[in-house]
Amino acid sequence: MTDVLSAVLLLSGVSLALIAGLGLVRFPDVFSRMHAATKPTTLGVLLVTVGASLQVDSGDDRVKLLLVAAFQFLTAPVAAHMIGRAAYRTGAGAIDELVVDELRD
Repeated sequence: MTDVLSAVLLLSGVSLALIAGLGLVRFPDVFSRMHAATKPTTLGVLLVTVGASLQVDSGDDRVKLLLVAAFQFLTAPVAAHMIGRAAYRTGAGAIDELVVDELRD
């Protein structure tokens, strides 16, 4: 039963990573690509690390996998925020299509 659950989690995580990669190629502007690079990838890494932790026997390996997931959850939103601000400042994004522009002032 553990092997089946682990396989489902791993395949789900890999599928989300694949969808995120397709989103990076297909989406038209920086802000959409930024969303595709962070949201599904973060969940995909979480699913892969949980699926892998079900397969390992050592507690040390589980701690390392937990650290990988925590690092992903801490760095991906910060990186996306910084990319978004840099795109806004350089005018690379679809700034004229923003509904609310809090950075204009």
